[in-house]
Amino acid sequence: MEGLPWPLSGNGSKSETSSTFFDVIAILTESFWLWQFLGRLHPLIVHFPVGLLCIALLLEVVGWFRKSTDMQAGIRAMVWVGAISSVVAAALGLVLVNQDDYGGSTVTIHQWSGLATMVLAIGTVLALRSGRIELYRSLLFITVVGVSLAGHYGAMLTHGDDYLSSVLPFGKGAGSSPVGEESKFAFASATAGQPLNDKQIGELNLEVRSILAHNCYSCHSATKTKGGLRLDKKEFVMKGGEDGEILVAGHPEKSDIIRRIKLPAGHDDAMPTKGKRLSDHDIALLEFWIQQGAPWPSGAEKSIYRVADLEPRLPALPDAPAGITNPVDRFVNVYFQQHKLAWKNVVDDRTYMRRVYLDVVGLLPSPEKLKAFEADPRPNKRELLVNELLGRNTDYAQHWLTFWNDALRNDYTGTGYITGGRFDITNWLYTSLKTNKPYNQFVRELVSPTKESAGFIKGIKWRGTINSSQRTEMQAAQNVSQVLLGLNLKCASCHDSFISDWKLADAYAFANVFADTTLEINRCDKPTGKLAGTKIIFEKLGTINDKATTDERLRELANFLVQPKDGRLYRTVVNRIWAQVMGRGIIEPVDMMDNEPWSQDLLDWLASDFATNGYDIKKLMFTILTSKTYQLPSVGLKDAELITSPNFVFQGMVRRRLTAEQFADAVSLAFSPIYVDTSIVEKQFPKQLKKEMPFPRASLVKNDPFLTALGRPNRETVSTSRSSQANLLQALELTNGEKFNDALKRGAQQWKATYPNSDALVKNLYWKALGREPKPNELAIAQKIVGKNPTTEGIQDLVWAISLHPEFQLIY
Repeated sequence: MEGLPWPLSGNGSKSETSSTFFDVIAILTESFWLWQFLGRLHPLIVHFPVGLLCIALLLEVVGWFRKSTDMQAGIRAMVWVGAISSVVAAALGLVLVNQDDYGGSTVTIHQWSGLATMVLAIGTVLALRSGRIELYRSLLFITVVGVSLAGHYGAMLTHGDDYLSSVLPFGKGAGSSPVGEESKFAFASATAGQPLNDKQIGELNLEVRSILAHNCYSCHSATKTKGGLRLDKKEFVMKGGEDGEILVAGHPEKSDIIRRIKLPAGHDDAMPTKGKRLSDHDIALLEFWIQQGAPWPSGAEKSIYRVADLEPRLPALPDAPAGITNPVDRFVNVYFQQHKLAWKNVVDDRTYMRRVYLDVVGLLPSPEKLKAFEADPRPNKRELLVNELLGRNTDYAQHWLTFWNDALRNDYTGTGYITGGRFDITNWLYTSLKTNKPYNQFVRELVSPTKESAGFIKGIKWRGTINSSQRTEMQAAQNVSQVLLGLNLKCASCHDSFISDWKLADAYAFANVFADTTLEINRCDKPTGKLAGTKIIFEKLGTINDKATTDERLRELANFLVQPKDGRLYRTVVNRIWAQVMGRGIIEPVDMMDNEPWSQDLLDWLASDFATNGYDIKKLMFTILTSKTYQLPSVGLKDAELITSPNFVFQGMVRRRLTAEQFADAVSLAFSPIYVDTSIVEKQFPKQLKKEMPFPRASLVKNDPFLTALGRPNRETVSTSRSSQANLLQALELTNGEKFNDALKRGAQQWKATYPNSDALVKNLYWKALGREPKPNELAIAQKIVGKNPTTEGIQDLVWAISLHPEFQLIY
């Protein structure tokens, strides 16, 4: 357990014994921001040995030819500094590779060649110091070869395996079509001098419009028309702008659009003026399109954005080999075969029990439960455990309250509550979760609400002057679309969307469902004098009666949304539950359900099965949690952006940090409660709440600096996922925060009174916090920290160290 900051005693100061620092560092050998920061200095430091040793060799060669020793002092200095920096670079490289979860043969070669170079550099210095000049020069030459090899493989990690070869005449890209592999589709006939057919024209035009949409629409569309130029419609593209036509059909070399996109960044005429330049592939495709005569098919244009099917779909269960029976596993087995992945062994009982406890009830299992589970010989004990946990209705509700509070932007205090501009739905939400209310009824009561559930669509009535896109009716349209349908309408609430086909009029028409009077369309907060009518966002689901009262329209909307043919509603919630327990959705981001899923069949089957089984979220969870897929070893991602990457390949649950509430509850249960009874906002919950709590759980308290630092969002806006990345604010709060350290101080005093013997104290702490016995070296170090006769400061330091250890902080 390595790599955490200075341990604190009860008053937030350094521990009095100097040895404690080194002992705690010996325990804390896993991910922490300081080590991550130091590891990322590797690319900077590594250039010193590369540059200095290469220059030293060059100067040695020059001196040898000139028979001169004038430069020896400088050469010696460069060799010494180069050798020392190679040691530092190698050490930081080892930190980096362990922190950022690198893998593969390239990193292995880079790592070992770097270590070999470090040894050679040290040998070079020793030979130089001893005066063995021939040996020194030979070693210097070999060291430079080694550092060049290590540098080459390091560059491959950063820039790709073909970063050198791809630009050579005989390289990977030699002789390829300028359009690129991904756009060849059916252009072969064109290269043979034959005209494009209708299908080819349609596909080419779709790609061209996609390039224009992602690079040009922000300045050249109906919303904003710089230079009088629009590029979102055929007639405007052909017309050009204030400076005249932008393209000459058949002649890309005469087309102004090609000239401008090829100009270097910073040139007055370069386009786009901001952001990334167009890729060579995009430029080549635009040139090809113009060369073909800039064809534009007549009739309705195909959307450049992916639009998911609205209707439900029930795919057939695939065949599977023996041992794979769970429906989830049968679909994942097909996916693994397609991606040439092999099934790994499932995790051990301790790991599984801890994982499923945290996912279902948000708590750590007790040592007694762990030991009994590991000793249980029944083959179906995991299924029985999941059933037992799902049956703990109170614990389940108190845990999942966190997720739904975030998503429904429900909080206990904050903007609007005092002035009557906001209403909480806490009692309704808690009761709904505790009783496992069917999801279709849950949605019905949110959209066509009772008095207790009305806060969600009423939104926040902000004081003062607000943007028109933040009026309460538009908030309702945005939030219902985002939370229930996985659709982002926020962009289209101000202007026509740049990321989808949704128009400003669509957003206003949906907002009118929630409004007492028809809203005037405002574009970028400026009145247009136009009205949009009243309609549901997906008109296939039904027609809203615009003559009906608001309450009647909301009942219509609720009924349309929950009907079985609204497959999108049920895919969205299935995807959210999957993301919560697997660390990543089948579709990402989870609020963009038009994106490509990594398994369409799995998502569709789970959504259909969810509807068939009475919209029961617990049954859905049982299916997922008892699958072999859920039980696979967790996977670490070296970069948070990989979560939403379209190239993501599923291999198992994505490792993630405990949420703020899970961390607080884990510390409370394993060591000492972080919150006291008076912290609970009990007035907003059923009267029997306090009798149902094992301790004051963090999901039941109002937000504070501790929970904010650990990731609880500001619930004035919808939040459907939390970042799992560690950050500096978390480190500071866990190092010097008053809430955490006060809890450690109280707990240390209680543990000292209960366990006067260090051996019993350490073992019990490890079992409660990590669910296992301490290893011999851990036991020895921990006993040294707490002292033979445990002190409160020593206990506090040890608990602090363990609670920041990845084995405690991660769901793995």
